[in-house]
Amino acid sequence: MTTLLSKYKYDLTYDEMMDSSANPRETYLEYYNFIKQLSAKDIQEHHEFIDQTLLLLGITFNVYNSKQKERIFPLDPIPRIINHSEWSHIESGLKQRIHALNCFLSDVYSDQRIIKDNIIPREFIESSSGFLKECMGVKPLKDRWCHITGSDIIRGSDGQYYVLEDNLRCPSGVSYMLENREIMKRTYPELFKQLNVKSVRNYPLLLRQVCEFLSDSKQGNFGVLTPGIYNSAYFEHSFLAREMGAELLMGDDLVVINDEVHMKTTTGTERIDVLYRRIDDTFLDPTVFNPDSLLGTPGLFNAFRKGNVGLINAPGTGVADDKLIYTFVPDMIRYYLSEDPILPNLDTYLCYDDKQRQYVLDNIEKLVVKAVNGAGGYDLLIGPQSDQKTIDLFKKNIVKHPRKYIAQETITFSTSPSFVDKQINARHVDLRPFILYGENIEVTPGGLTRVALKDGSLVVNSSQGGGSKDTWILSETNQSNKEN
Repeated sequence: MTTLLSKYKYDLTYDEMMDSSANPRETYLEYYNFIKQLSAKDIQEHHEFIDQTLLLLGITFNVYNSKQKERIFPLDPIPRIINHSEWSHIESGLKQRIHALNCFLSDVYSDQRIIKDNIIPREFIESSSGFLKECMGVKPLKDRWCHITGSDIIRGSDGQYYVLEDNLRCPSGVSYMLENREIMKRTYPELFKQLNVKSVRNYPLLLRQVCEFLSDSKQGNFGVLTPGIYNSAYFEHSFLAREMGAELLMGDDLVVINDEVHMKTTTGTERIDVLYRRIDDTFLDPTVFNPDSLLGTPGLFNAFRKGNVGLINAPGTGVADDKLIYTFVPDMIRYYLSEDPILPNLDTYLCYDDKQRQYVLDNIEKLVVKAVNGAGGYDLLIGPQSDQKTIDLFKKNIVKHPRKYIAQETITFSTSPSFVDKQINARHVDLRPFILYGENIEVTPGGLTRVALKDGSLVVNSSQGGGSKDTWILSETNQSNKEN
């Protein structure tokens, strides 16, 4: 143990395992006592076993701008652990947030009360690349817009959880969450007998139940609509189709007949009731959006508009993905639900506003600047870690396109013990829980913890060298929730 933790440092931030007095937190105490029995060689062997298992299972992702196109998504052998009371707080906050976001989407594509009541300026909505004027007047099945959400959460140095952003278009990562759990159960079978770790295994069942809720049928035909094998998340598409008992489909596997979506088969066609689509909005239907798209199906959007097919998530949800609109989610909660937000946002500066933009330009070396539609850790500036050339470029872009950028104070979010370079080292982590909204809102107990494997890095995205951790949510005493 002395060897493993001799260089463990967690200065200037909140560490998930150790408190400021260098004592293990109660949440980690059992795991801490367990790991004391292990040597660096033991954990290295676990690490190698995990990597080999990832390769054998084909748990990979693609990086488009890399020479090594296909990579495993590294899984750290040390879990991230959250206790029951903290998780209850996160769960309540996420349910509240998703309820408000769905109300916002339903409103913004119909009466637009939130605009008329001067809560959000109209130009912020209509200038968002995620806002689809084609969705005006559309009412999705059961009035559900955001069936699946992956909201990214961080814990600040004050120990408080904050929502960093919301992902409502095609949030990815759930397959890694599920496979990580299975691999960790093989790696540490004894730990799952000692700890009351809540199960995540029913996620595919819950996703299927969302489909059944939308279609009013347990016997309906459900599909996962994928761009194909060259998409970075194709492993996840095929995994979820298999796990939830749905068809894995591409755009040319479908045909629209009399405004109904049908799947082509060797004996004719069969109607599809619900599609979990992993294709971006503007590629769904070349007759409505991008005419050059070969990924979608002609007539698909009209079938959706007429209520003849459910699309998960509904087209148009991208307006709530916009990082400028993110700043108004607390206002949405107060406006639609008459409640105070349970999970706060980070304080955010809008470059669209003259005064706030000038503050950003004057203090950019201390701030994090994000493109409002950026993803994957791209088009992101972390001022304290950036060179002058990058800072100058972002300044130029902010002045030229102020609507496209927001900024936040650089927050030193929490670290978690991670096995890197044959030592246990502190690395920054975030958390992406997955929330399903069918008949009820269900938050999967855990989610995908992403870890910045590079020392000092705040960028956790897999495409930027990040990895993942299994997230263990400890139950109180309810053995029915125990992972086995």
